[in-house]
Amino acid sequence: MDRNTMKILIGYDGSDCADSAIDDLRRAGLPPDAEVKVLSVAERWMPPPSGLEIVEAALGDQPPEEAPEALALAKRCAEIIKLAFPSWQVMPEVRAGSPAEELLRLAEIWNPDLIVVGSHGRTALGRLLLGSVSQRVATEATSSVRVARGRVEVEPKHIRLIIGYDGSVYSLAAADAIAKRAWPPGTEVRIITAIDPLTDVSGTLIDQTLNRAHAEQQQAVVRMTDAGLSATTMVEFGNPKQLLIDHAEAWGADSIFVGTRGLGRLKRLLLGSVALAVLGRAHCSVEIVRSPESNEEHSA
Repeated sequence: MDRNTMKILIGYDGSDCADSAIDDLRRAGLPPDAEVKVLSVAERWMPPPSGLEIVEAALGDQPPEEAPEALALAKRCAEIIKLAFPSWQVMPEVRAGSPAEELLRLAEIWNPDLIVVGSHGRTALGRLLLGSVSQRVATEATSSVRVARGRVEVEPKHIRLIIGYDGSVYSLAAADAIAKRAWPPGTEVRIITAIDPLTDVSGTLIDQTLNRAHAEQQQAVVRMTDAGLSATTMVEFGNPKQLLIDHAEAWGADSIFVGTRGLGRLKRLLLGSVALAVLGRAHCSVEIVRSPESNEEHSA
C-alpha cells in the first residue's frame, strides 16, 4: 500500500446514524484510492472479577454470541462502500467489548488519517444529541474525526463547506485538510472568523481587529484557490460557537471543519469548547482536524 494512501477507520453498528455516515462519505471529498477498515463491535459488558486483564482475556478467548452478527454488519458495510468507491481497499473487522474503547484501541494501533462515526450510537437508552460513542471518539482520538450526519435534500446541490477559522495553526490545518481532498467541480468553501463580542475592542480598534482577521484568512484563501476551490470569507462579532452553527444551517452547509490543539505526552487531544459545541449542535457533518505538526508541537 502506498505510504501516501489515505487510511480511513469507520465505526459501523448497522443503525440509521451509521448508514447516514456511510452515505456522507460521498460528500467528504475523499480520494479515489484509500485503505479502509470497517469496525463493528460485538458489545459485551462484564464486571471485572479480579482485574481488567481477566476480562480482556475472556473476551479474546471466547467470542460473544453477537460476533457473527457484528461480522455480518461489517461485511455489509464494506460491500456498500465498495460499490461507491470501487478502487478502495476495504477490510471488515470485528472486535468484542465497548464500541468507543475498541475504536480508539484500533486507531491507536493502525494510526488512520481519519476516523468516521455516526452522530448517535446504538445503545439501549438511546441518545438525545451526540451519541456517547461519537463523543468519546471525537474527544479522545489522536486522529482527525468526522462525525457524520445524514442530509435530506430535495434537489442535489454543489457541496458547501465551512471552516471555523481563528488564525491559529490548528485552523490552518483544517483548511489544509480540505485543500488536500478531491472535491467535485462547484464545491464552495466559506471561511468564517467569529470575534467574541466580549473582546476588549473599541473605537478605531474595531477596524484594526477586522482587518487583522481578514488578513489572517488569506492564508486559508490561498490554500483553497491553489486547490481549485471557490472560497469566500466572513468576519463577524459574535459567539463563535453559535455563529458557525447558524451560518452552516442558513447556508445549507454539508460539513464544518474545525481544528483543535494537542496535549502532547498524554497522547490525547483537548477538544476545545467551540469544537465541542459545534460537534454537538450542528445540523451537518463536523470534522475535527488534528495535524501531526500540532501534536509534535505540544509533545516537547
